[in-house]
Formats: sequence, structure tokens, C-alpha cells
Amino acid sequence: MAVIIINPNSTRSMTDAMLAQARRSAPDLDFEGWTSREGPQAIQGPADGEAARVPLLKLVEHASSKGADGIIIGCFDDTALEEATTIADCPVIGIGQASYHYAALRNWRFSVVTTLSVSMPIIQSNIERHGFGHVVSKVRASEIPVLELETNTRLASKMVAQEALVAEQEDGVSAIILGCAGMVEVVDVVRNKLSAAVIDPVECAAQCMLWVRQID
Repeated sequence: MAVIIINPNSTRSMTDAMLAQARRSAPDLDFEGWTSREGPQAIQGPADGEAARVPLLKLVEHASSKGADGIIIGCFDDTALEEATTIADCPVIGIGQASYHYAALRNWRFSVVTTLSVSMPIIQSNIERHGFGHVVSKVRASEIPVLELETNTRLASKMVAQEALVAEQEDGVSAIILGCAGMVEVVDVVRNKLSAAVIDPVECAAQCMLWVRQID
């Protein structure tokens, strides 16, 4: 069976964008995109993450029972990642988790640019929990709502790029991690404006899953 990208929110267009990016990033893998119809429209902070948790775990269990080769949790907050790994019989990777590991493997000190400031505490907590507190400089918010990454891409690109540029200039980093799955819509614009490496977490997760499957 395919590697299943599970979007914990209910916005199908975001699932489609992640799926397209994963297929470009790891063409040797077969990917499917699943959308949590019972999840919130977007995950912006801990309340949305909690609302997304149970329906997400149902999809993880279903994907595992169907014989998924792997599961990617398509939210930068790595929603319910630890629980998902305990109920799935296949590798489960969070896109946030993958991006932190990638930056660390490249020996890059990094900052994260996410959407809203309400998402910053959970991201900082995840970074510490994964053991990368010593290589992160700062978690920043562009203050663009998640859904506007798709509905107002021009403004979103401008706001994310502006905050990423400030991070590059002030934080002493080699890389900027884009802290939202929906930022696949703006990654090319941001890369064109920065000299620092710009890490797309969906891209990282797809390539990480390819590596895991090749070794398995």
C-alpha cells in the first residue's frame, strides 16, 4: 500500500497541496492524501490540536489496518504524533519532526517561521522534546492565518518572506524552517528572497519516509 499523508484538518485543498509536494520530493514512493473530515478547518494553537486529535488517530488506525507502508502526519505541530506511533504498525513521521532532524543532520542552526503566535508554544515545546533546543534560535510568527496561505497567497508569501528575512538577518541561523504544512504554497517565493536554506517540512517528511522505507 501507499504512504498515507494524513491532514488533521478538514481542508481538502491543503491535503492536495501536500500530496503534490510529497510526490515531487520523493517520486519513488507511492503517496495518498487523506483528509480528516471531522477535524477543524485549520490547526492554529492547542485548542484546534486537541479537537483534531481523536479523528486523526482514527485515521491512523485505519491506515495501519489497511497495510499502509508509512504515515505522515501533515501538520507542523506534529498533532498526536506520539500516540500515533503506538497504534500504527508502520513508520509514522511528523512533518515538524522531519524538518528538525534534517536541519540537525546538516548541522544547521535554525529558526522557525510559522503562521500565528498562538502556535508558537507547542512548536517550541516539540523542538525541546525532540532534543533540538540547542540548535534552534527562535520560533517566529508571520501572523498570517493558515487558510490565507491558500486564499491569499500573494499576501501570505509577502508576510512569510518578510519574517523569514528578519530571522535570517537577526537570528544567526543557516536555515529557516517553514512552520506550517500550508506553506508549500509559498516556499518557492521565500527561497528566492533568502540566502539561508529554506526548509519545507512536507518535502523533508517525504524524503525522510523514502529513506526509512529503503532501509526497512
